[in-house]
Amino acid sequence: MKICVVGPSYPLRGGIAHYTSLLCGALGERGHEVKLISFKRLYPGFLFPGKTQNDLSGAPISCESEPLIDSMNPFTWFAAGRGARAFGPDLVIAQWWHPFFAPVLAAVAKRCRSVSKVMFLCHNVVPHENGGMSSRFLTRMALRHGDCFIVHSEEDLRGLLAMIPEADVVKSPHPTYAVFNSGTWERDECRRRLGVSGNVILFFGLVRRYKGLMCLIRAMPAVLSKIDATLLIVGEFYDDKSQYLHEICRLRIEDKTVAIDQYVPNEDVGGYFTAADVVALPYVSATQSGVVQIAFGFRKPVITTSVGGLPEAVSDGETGFVTPPEDPAALAEAIVKYFQESRAEEFAGNIERKLSEFSWGRMVDLVEGFAARGGD
Repeated sequence: MKICVVGPSYPLRGGIAHYTSLLCGALGERGHEVKLISFKRLYPGFLFPGKTQNDLSGAPISCESEPLIDSMNPFTWFAAGRGARAFGPDLVIAQWWHPFFAPVLAAVAKRCRSVSKVMFLCHNVVPHENGGMSSRFLTRMALRHGDCFIVHSEEDLRGLLAMIPEADVVKSPHPTYAVFNSGTWERDECRRRLGVSGNVILFFGLVRRYKGLMCLIRAMPAVLSKIDATLLIVGEFYDDKSQYLHEICRLRIEDKTVAIDQYVPNEDVGGYFTAADVVALPYVSATQSGVVQIAFGFRKPVITTSVGGLPEAVSDGETGFVTPPEDPAALAEAIVKYFQESRAEEFAGNIERKLSEFSWGRMVDLVEGFAARGGD
């Protein structure tokens, strides 16, 4: 089968770019002929809060692509549509994650739909920071050009059906990012380099308000009153860093906190997860999280909150703990329970047994199933 995938990929950075390349690789391994049409510019500079949009990793996650799309140049949108259509695909898969890209993806999908089926693979039906009616209008403008959809959470399933009640949609878990686990990391050496010891709690990923880092910081005094622990914060701050540092100082937990303000190159990801005992993702809102699947790739349990699709990914009491959002006391209680009851080995074994549910092969099965049904 000929499949055209449209989405960001290397040399652009980020979880969606990683996902796009890994999906293309999985489709190719199944014997499909894959064409990836990517972006040469994702965001205009004034809309991007980070230091760079490029992946500076020494070990990029990449596959062959044609970077045709400039999000700010409509001529490139139609050129991408022509390029996809000329490939003669049986299926076009468009990555959907933010309404800013609605005009781009609508243009490509509309161009292709007369000759092939169009699937939207939805990472977030609506953005984490809800843009209100304008976001929903743009989302519907693009997604109405889809013939079928894959979502990763019940919340996104409901959101999609609220906008497109007749949508042909399947919910499937976000696949695991085992690609970061080379198996060559040594725990003691990773900890020595980072200057951490004892019970290590990892918060990983871009720091934005909805990810709830402040709640985790405020939980730490209660944690430290019961156990010795270190909070390891790793990720580029998109939110005001000073407010977090001020809270760490106010609570007098500076000597139990390590903060690394940077986007992590692929080759360094494993060091942080190997050094950690547990990953804490105290999100205030979410649909799903790729960080959960990085953690599972290292067999690391996750302590998270009951928002969006996170309780679907993390089985409470089996692969981690699920707590109420914005509740430092409950979060602290779960962290202490994890360490005091020595749940690491049990939870890691449960993660190992559940990995087949999060495989890229399962995702390819869904794609093939949609394509096999033909046009309606």
